[in-house]
Amino acid sequence: MSVTQLVAGANCPVPREKLHVEVLLSPVQVNGAEVDISAFVLTATGKVRGDDDMVFYGQPRPGNGSVAFVGNSAGRAEFAVDLPNVLAGTEKIAFTATIHENRTNFGAFTSLQVTVKNVAGQAVLQATLPAKGMVESALILGELYLRQGQWKFRAVGQGFAGGLKPLAEHFGVEISDPTPAAAPPVPPPPAPAKKPISLSKVTLDKAKPRVSLEKKTEGFGEIRINLNWNRGQAPAAKSGGLLGGLFGGGSNKGMDLDVGCLYEQRDGTISAIQALGNRFGSFRSDPYIELKGDDRTGAISEGEWLHINGQQWQTFKRILVYAFIYEGAPNWAQTDGVVTIYVPNEPPLEIRLTEGSNSLGMCAVVLLENVNGELQVNREVRYFRGHQEMDQAYHWGLNWRAGSK
Repeated sequence: MSVTQLVAGANCPVPREKLHVEVLLSPVQVNGAEVDISAFVLTATGKVRGDDDMVFYGQPRPGNGSVAFVGNSAGRAEFAVDLPNVLAGTEKIAFTATIHENRTNFGAFTSLQVTVKNVAGQAVLQATLPAKGMVESALILGELYLRQGQWKFRAVGQGFAGGLKPLAEHFGVEISDPTPAAAPPVPPPPAPAKKPISLSKVTLDKAKPRVSLEKKTEGFGEIRINLNWNRGQAPAAKSGGLLGGLFGGGSNKGMDLDVGCLYEQRDGTISAIQALGNRFGSFRSDPYIELKGDDRTGAISEGEWLHINGQQWQTFKRILVYAFIYEGAPNWAQTDGVVTIYVPNEPPLEIRLTEGSNSLGMCAVVLLENVNGELQVNREVRYFRGHQEMDQAYHWGLNWRAGSK
């Protein structure tokens, strides 16, 4: 079976049946670029009807499930589209790519490829969009659309500067702006029918140490936890030893932090995820937590990531996320460390690590607790000498011994 090759702007018919749409990035990974692939189910106006018309990793099978997010791995995403059973009024399904937090643009990639496969798994068409020279951080890759009773696919390649916000607004998604500076109190307006998507961060501090996210029948999607810090090389050392590790001392290597977590499942299982001991975990199978982005070269500027499978939230009792200074002096003010928690359809939660004794290299940052299905996020920011002391403080019950990385 021949495969039709499309360039941007070209189109061809597709069978009205169950299709699979696969998106591939080349190269599959670029430092500083975390790419999210999504689909928007649109009416004849080119707009969504509501939240159920957005399909992505955090909401994989909304509505009647006729458009579903079914596969996700490095540089690849896949959707299942049941054309005979799409919701009434659906006339277009747009497939998009956005770079998380606009940290780079698609010019960092060589190409983006969309392949449409029929019910037998055979490729019907392939659209390759060259990325060289692109300055945008959001793209409409292609679209399935209905024209005079015939479904077709068009290769698009339309870019948006500014990332997710302008692309989502293009499809009629309501995006709330960051919270403005405090103003004199006014009577509250009537509650809106639907909560708009918020792109602003919420900082958890001593004044506001806790938030609770409502229970969701479908789970919380892919919960991403990022640890980032200032790796800048500091002035000449004032002394050797650990202090030299921070301020140079001949090597001038700077500071290195690690992220990890202790977890307790509802069946009583307890363990840890961290690079020390090579305990990286797994996102799609037990324990449903995976450490990604651990780096010793300093080349990855976006820090380190823990990914928690929030669709399995019912299996967890609690998760304690911690950071520790793997290399360099225990000087938390110098690290300018920050942990940010990304939960789909919720504003990011930020916890800063700028306190603590300079003799303590371990910080228990945030405790995630399953409270009757809700996700309760508790700012901890408590400092310890090491894993054993922290374990005892939270009554985890693991046995710790020295290891290597």
